[in-house]
Amino acid sequence: MSSSAPLRSLCLDNINPRVKAAKYAVRGELAVRSEIYRQKLARGEGGDLPFDTVISANIGNPQQLDQKPITFFRQVASLLENPTLLEHADLLVEKCGYKADVVARAKKLLKDVKSVGAYSQSQGAPGIRDSVAKFIENRDGFPADPASIYLSAGASSGVNTMLHVICSKPETGVLVPIPQYPLYTATLSVLGARCVPYYLDEAHAWTTDLSAIESALASARDAGTDVRALVIINPGNPTGASLPAEDIRKVIEFAAREKLVLIADEVYQTNVFQGSFVSFKKGLRELQAERPGEFDYVELVSLHSISKGMVGECGHRGGYFELVGFDPDVVAQIYKFVSISLCPPVVGQCLVECMVNPPKEGDESYALYRKEYDGIYEGLMKRAFALYEAFKEMEGVECQSPAVQGSMYLFPTIHVPAKAAEQAAKEGRTPDEFYCFRLLDATGVCVVPGSGFGQKDGSLHFRTTFLAPGTDWVGRITKFHKDFMDEFR
Repeated sequence: MSSSAPLRSLCLDNINPRVKAAKYAVRGELAVRSEIYRQKLARGEGGDLPFDTVISANIGNPQQLDQKPITFFRQVASLLENPTLLEHADLLVEKCGYKADVVARAKKLLKDVKSVGAYSQSQGAPGIRDSVAKFIENRDGFPADPASIYLSAGASSGVNTMLHVICSKPETGVLVPIPQYPLYTATLSVLGARCVPYYLDEAHAWTTDLSAIESALASARDAGTDVRALVIINPGNPTGASLPAEDIRKVIEFAAREKLVLIADEVYQTNVFQGSFVSFKKGLRELQAERPGEFDYVELVSLHSISKGMVGECGHRGGYFELVGFDPDVVAQIYKFVSISLCPPVVGQCLVECMVNPPKEGDESYALYRKEYDGIYEGLMKRAFALYEAFKEMEGVECQSPAVQGSMYLFPTIHVPAKAAEQAAKEGRTPDEFYCFRLLDATGVCVVPGSGFGQKDGSLHFRTTFLAPGTDWVGRITKFHKDFMDEFR
């Protein structure tokens, strides 16, 4: 019994057990310890630490790691927050470095939302949803309906909405890729529903293996699970795997046969280093055009966010999801659910509009926007390959090349000596957790053990971002790894 039980209504024994059971490794114990180190250094009390900076490679949080905001986005946001500045538009342009298209965009958005301090429609501002629909149409070559688009507080809010609607009973199951972003397993845990894991194929660049999905579905149904949905993260998190068009078509055909809702998490769609991104919406529309009537009732929800890509505006909490093929009565219930939260953050909505409708060639802000966007992309690619080359030289480490991956992570396999595994067991940790804690304590670099995302029994991994500026911190990892292997050899 908790020591606070006689004094308070709530204690650890009587709160929702589903909340206690949920795990969210990217902000877990390792992240907490890294923040303690960060604060210690900020107070000038870090003389006993073997590092002078903390590198938060545990979470895709670009601007915490010094990725600069895109100027156009922030200038527009500044005018939205303080619209009285628009009374002096001439001074903004002549003296403050604002371009005329920035002023015009701010005025347009204020016409749509009236004020960023006011609620919008529950589904999001209509003018912004119009822009999202045009973006989707331009991306895929097929029309999009603004009425089917819901602006959200990041993609996470959209996932939360859909899982709440789908998970109707304890026997409800959702197919989730392993490794996966722990938002899915954590939310299913809180809802008391069942995660049905299917394993990605590490030997083939973490591809989605349809036979693994089919096997997982059959086993779950045999065990009495009512499997209702299939999650695909494309490009993958934490693996970075990017699905080719043919694999997308096969997954859609499978979902149609098995009557599964497809949840396409596409927040890393601009983080593709080789080839091009193909959306599930495009794959579905192509199949519908080729084989009329066969895929009319496929239910697809696809999600995007301003937190990732080159935008990196995580703190503004903006995103959207698009519904395709859902029963109108179900759509009405989804609308009711999002209405309970009133509306997504309005500044976040406006930044979604900037993301889907950025400056175009010929606009005054285009040259700077293009320079900043390309600079972020090239920096991410450079750091990804620097990490990859380092991992290739590290004993007992294997990693997929970023050339065939996407997103903003690498997910290397590690093989630790038996003595390290024994020491981990003595400390009550898995070997990958033990490795990651030792890495943090020695270098200040915070990564996440593969067990936080799920991994096959007997395998060990960790996930790291490549968002931190420069590549010097990579040397910290390689030195630590050599010392670790020598200590436990």
